[in-house]
Amino acid sequence: MATDIAQVLGNLMSFYDFSSKSVVHVGAGGGQLVGYAVVARSIVAVDPDAAAVARLHAVVDVLHLGSRFTVRQAEFESISDRADVVFFEFCLHEMRDPAEALRYARTLASEILVIDHAPDSRWAWHTAETEKAQRSWAAVEQAGIRAERHYSGWQHFGDGEALLQRVESLGEPAVSRARAFAAATKIEIAMTYRIALL
Repeated sequence: MATDIAQVLGNLMSFYDFSSKSVVHVGAGGGQLVGYAVVARSIVAVDPDAAAVARLHAVVDVLHLGSRFTVRQAEFESISDRADVVFFEFCLHEMRDPAEALRYARTLASEILVIDHAPDSRWAWHTAETEKAQRSWAAVEQAGIRAERHYSGWQHFGDGEALLQRVESLGEPAVSRARAFAAATKIEIAMTYRIALL
């Protein structure tokens, strides 16, 4: 993992108290941030990507959290489960219509929690997602933020090949930006992100 997930999870849990909450966790595939589930009551984890869902199952098993999780390989809009909070994990910027996703989330829960890349994040530039981040945070701001914090972290890569492998699926211009590091080792790219409660 290129990111210090323990730090991101710590920031998330210091920002929002998941204790005894029911959660619809959107973009949960991969299981990177499911550590909050140790205090949550129940989680419906949603992700459309089969490989990511398989990784999520593995993490849930390792952490012995299976009794709290219902995992669904599905698009968020197909979910009808009600909960205390809908939690978007680094995925709102990938949604076709972030504003509509937030409106739908409001029909499922009284609280919405968003963690995602900040538009000014150098990492968002490297992944060619700056405009997506701008669009999603504009939707969050329009929906009404109750509380928010900004955080800084790093993406770490051992060499240019590792960076290229991480962004290859994103296509151009992310691939060209990664190739500029072809001869580099111990690469660090600043990653700023925001957490907001709606």
